[in-house]
Amino acid sequence: MQTFRARYVFPVSSEPIADGVVTVDGSRIVAVGKRSSGSVTQDLGNVAILPGLVNAHTHLEFSDLSTPLGKPGIAFVDWLRLVIESFRREPRREPREAVRMGLQQSVRLGTTLLGEIAQPGWPRKEFEQAELDATVFLELIAPTPERMPPLFEAAEKHVSDECSPGGPQPGLSPHAPYTVLPPLFEKAISLSATHRIPLAFHLAESREEIQLLRSGTGPLQDYFEELGTCDPEIFAAGRRPLDYLRRLAKAHRTLVIHGNYLDDEEIAFLAEHADRMAVVYCPRTHAYFGHDPYPLGQMIDAGALVAIGTDSRASSPDLSILAELRTIAANHPTIGPDIVLRLGTHDGATALGRSEEFGSIEVGKRASLTFVALPDHDADPYSLLFESELPVTEIRCRGKSQRRS
Repeated sequence: MQTFRARYVFPVSSEPIADGVVTVDGSRIVAVGKRSSGSVTQDLGNVAILPGLVNAHTHLEFSDLSTPLGKPGIAFVDWLRLVIESFRREPRREPREAVRMGLQQSVRLGTTLLGEIAQPGWPRKEFEQAELDATVFLELIAPTPERMPPLFEAAEKHVSDECSPGGPQPGLSPHAPYTVLPPLFEKAISLSATHRIPLAFHLAESREEIQLLRSGTGPLQDYFEELGTCDPEIFAAGRRPLDYLRRLAKAHRTLVIHGNYLDDEEIAFLAEHADRMAVVYCPRTHAYFGHDPYPLGQMIDAGALVAIGTDSRASSPDLSILAELRTIAANHPTIGPDIVLRLGTHDGATALGRSEEFGSIEVGKRASLTFVALPDHDADPYSLLFESELPVTEIRCRGKSQRRS
């Protein structure tokens, strides 16, 4: 049993506790408050103790990139071209090594639970050995009929494989409206409902996608025609994100990735189904592409569940959820800082279907904790946390400590 004292404890489920303590016994929290439970207390000093940060969406296979692909403001289709070209040329690095790098960086930056989009053949061992917890969404990309059969099989195997204790949990990710034929999309929804696993789907990510759905034309249609993957079932006109949301509501749980261009009716639909649907906002990736302002306040006011992701190193400078939250606090000043912190902790865990174990500092929950250095001056506790560039100093996950080197 260990007790940690810090300048502030942020339980998320309640107000910040000045000079607070958290007591853990093995991998579980057994006490939270202002008084020690009697065990030896480790005084961390000028530090905030947060619930372990939750990265609800990332692609770790790009973690060997030192900078994002392209330049800020790049058109989405031009960026997508660079992504596909990066797969076709000689590998930058063994994919397993890139994933290992991403897991290590995630831990170093304070993430204790993440939602990973992974390719068939993903390196299970790396996740089992990592000092964090994960839900691994198998990515399904099949814009032509001949690509579907092996993915049907891979999806069945992925959701049926036995999970080792503490190992990664399964999810499925039919990629996007323009890369997945309807039979595979429906199969993924069915598997999600049957096996009670989450689904992740990129939707309303770009202006180009909205144009494609509405008219069947535009830069995305032109590009996929070049690739020879312009199937009429995918590229038919007269659609909108709401058509997909209605289908996704039949899954056990859905993470709508990005949702940058959802309209009022679609946001209202997400709010109506917040018990099993969430949207994942990736603030710095959103800024990298120069998208229209994100309707975060509207989503929260409507009652939609919003989680936070970093996306990948192909569009973001690093995998820091703390940096994403600080970006939100700076760019969305009308949103309360308590809500901002909740987005990157409790709401992320809820989106992944894992809030019973993660996302807040409460008795009985996993002792997944993130320690963040605070500035020396006096201020509101949330200002100390968000109006600073001070780093994560340590995380605790699976009963172990990982100090930032």
